[in-house]
Amino acid sequence: MSRPVEGRQRASWALCLLAVAILLVGAVLAVGGARLILLGGSAYYLLAGAGMAMSAVLLLLGRRSGAWFYALVFTGTLLWTAWESGLDYWRWVPRLGLVTAFAFLLALLSPRLGVARRSAHRAAAAMAALFVAAVAFAFVPMHVTAPTARLPDRPLVTAPAAAVSPVQPEGDWRAYGRDDHATRHSPLARLTPANVDRLQRAWVYRTGDLPPADKPNKWAAQTTPLKVGDAVFLCSATNDLIRLDAASGREIWRYESEVRYESVPYTAACRGVVYHESDRVPEGQACRRRIVEATLDMRLIAVDAGSGKPCADFGESGQVDLMIGLGPTVPGFAAASSPPALIGGVLVANHEVLDGQRRWAPSGVIRGYDADSGQFLWAWDVNRPGERGEPPPGRSYSRGTPNSWGTMSGDETLGLVYVPTGNSAVDYYSAMRTPQENAVSSSVVALDVRTGEPRWVFQTVHKDVWDYDLGAAPTLIDYPAADGSAIAAMIVPTRRGQSFVLDRRDGTPLTPVEERPAPAGMMADDPRAPTQPWSTGMPRLGFADLTERDMWGLTPLDQLWCRIQFRRARYEGEFTAPSLTRPWIEYPGYNGGTDWGGVAFDPARGVMIANWNSTPMYDQLLTREQADAKRLKSIDDPAYEPGGGGAEGAGAQADTPYGIDVSPFLMPFTQMLCNQPPYGMITAIDMHTRSVLWQRPLGTARANGPFGLPTYLPIGIGTPNNGGSIVTAGGLVFVAAATDNLIRAIDLATGRTLWSDVLPAGGQATPITYEAGGRQYLLVVAGGHHFMRTPPGDYVVAYALPQETR
Repeated sequence: MSRPVEGRQRASWALCLLAVAILLVGAVLAVGGARLILLGGSAYYLLAGAGMAMSAVLLLLGRRSGAWFYALVFTGTLLWTAWESGLDYWRWVPRLGLVTAFAFLLALLSPRLGVARRSAHRAAAAMAALFVAAVAFAFVPMHVTAPTARLPDRPLVTAPAAAVSPVQPEGDWRAYGRDDHATRHSPLARLTPANVDRLQRAWVYRTGDLPPADKPNKWAAQTTPLKVGDAVFLCSATNDLIRLDAASGREIWRYESEVRYESVPYTAACRGVVYHESDRVPEGQACRRRIVEATLDMRLIAVDAGSGKPCADFGESGQVDLMIGLGPTVPGFAAASSPPALIGGVLVANHEVLDGQRRWAPSGVIRGYDADSGQFLWAWDVNRPGERGEPPPGRSYSRGTPNSWGTMSGDETLGLVYVPTGNSAVDYYSAMRTPQENAVSSSVVALDVRTGEPRWVFQTVHKDVWDYDLGAAPTLIDYPAADGSAIAAMIVPTRRGQSFVLDRRDGTPLTPVEERPAPAGMMADDPRAPTQPWSTGMPRLGFADLTERDMWGLTPLDQLWCRIQFRRARYEGEFTAPSLTRPWIEYPGYNGGTDWGGVAFDPARGVMIANWNSTPMYDQLLTREQADAKRLKSIDDPAYEPGGGGAEGAGAQADTPYGIDVSPFLMPFTQMLCNQPPYGMITAIDMHTRSVLWQRPLGTARANGPFGLPTYLPIGIGTPNNGGSIVTAGGLVFVAAATDNLIRAIDLATGRTLWSDVLPAGGQATPITYEAGGRQYLLVVAGGHHFMRTPPGDYVVAYALPQETR
């Protein structure tokens, strides 16, 4: 007689524990749900929480009605989920996951309440089946746009408007975007969809350039190497120049730049170098062929491509000081992280200025230098119109002007360099900007490469206070006119996910662009622009505006928290204005859309490839007193703490009335984004029809998960990504970029991943492909990324087919 009693006692304790868990969850949902209703949100959480609490009390009293009451909550949740979520799988996860788990456990234990054992087991089996089906569905690709048409097999135009200059061998990759036009397209075709699955590592090289152990995210290499002849040229994270043998990865030479730790900003490291063949230096002499880089401590360095020794005829002993004319600054405030543009024998140098610091930050001036001698040629200083020379002693270039920190492209035939700009110093307050600054911020500015004179400007955001910098070089293409002739054009990708197609001769849009009304400003002293430009003639690389229904989480608890935060904040769509009294949501966010990775373009097929992000930010202006209380200081303030603000996150915005607090819209406990997946995508656009050819999430959950822990699951959740894609004549797209630390080969025709490999560190860099010794190689730098939180590293990884399968 004692054994049945003992079994019932164990079951009773289990039932009580389950009831307590349901009671706690129900109480939190009810309290939070009441708050959400007061904010104008959904009533579900209050009703479900009250129902769960009632069910739990009845269960604790040992009443069968507690189970039926919970069944009512479950049924209501199921109906509400179907109504609110439709067939969107990721919406079902937080709404039903925990509720189903409780239902399964309750069904197993309900015979202790007098429920028929067979009925209870059937209910438990149904809940288990539902859970298994939900897990299985997670592995089914979601948010996939299957190919809507066949892959085009012809270019946009038959007679090109202008040849890519300079011409290079098919097996080389001589510029950051492979060519001056930044197409990121290789004519190599040895790797194809039929054989790419046999790719294997050919060699691995380590630069040895890693941040200190106590600051592992201080910097991370985002380098895109060059391949010229039998050599690969690259810069390490802190600007050491390196030549490797392209076939074996063996180091040939290394030039140590001696960039100091203090000069490295928390935003980037060296992204690439420039290869230059001089017509003025006789064949066979040193520095006929040279490698040039811009450094994080603001120098231009030129070395001989053959020996790695400084070019004595370039500047002073191979170096040019880019700090001339910048005025007072401190290390790390201004840094040249991207390679200069080389157009028509002119090196065009730009640099980044650390965001969020002060209104009167160092100038964002753009300068031209002779590629052979390093001699200064001109300066484009926004607030010194008509003045092209260096400032006289005791003066500096205009401070706080928009800077250009990404790569640039150019048209040697037109003699123009295309400069993507950011906004003026302090991103989130525009009242102190000059009309000249407002006219060129977040724009493409075409400068005469010989004189620095602006020829035209196309602006993608008016009076930008959202940090929607243009970080990528425009990609130059030939675009068909109405009569079928070729127009010299460009594709301008943006962080907004808007892609503009412009005539690169004069900046005229070639596809429809509308000026749409934008939300009014909230700050009396800082009104917003009444309209903003929308590229209606190109598919948007982004999703619709956020709604409360888009808030996500692994459970209804964190989803409720995100819903409350969404309702607390101001959100009126993409251009929600900054405010002081309430936080506001910025979406797609300053890491949204297309960032510095840019887009790839296949000129033989007329197809554009872009990887992009969907990552909202949660922003709040701060009074000067609040900023001081948070100890927000500008980098040039003696009280500044390294990494303590600016660029990404909180910033002092000194010299203005307001500081800024910026952060990803994250759940506080799980550290996952509050919007539902996917967070990163890759899209192929047929430029013949300007329609999506295919679209897929980019990135899996294998190295990502709640609390920053990897799940090791190949679920195509679509992760944030940084770094671009490349496309080949063999019909392949190669891309790393995502936070799952994979490099992928994607079928250009279908978007399916055909091959992947796990990199030894984060792959937030654009790969290249080249030929050496009759083999086609794929090469990528795996250095990690501070903001993406991927593992740091110093790896250069090359892949090729096994010798016998070529």
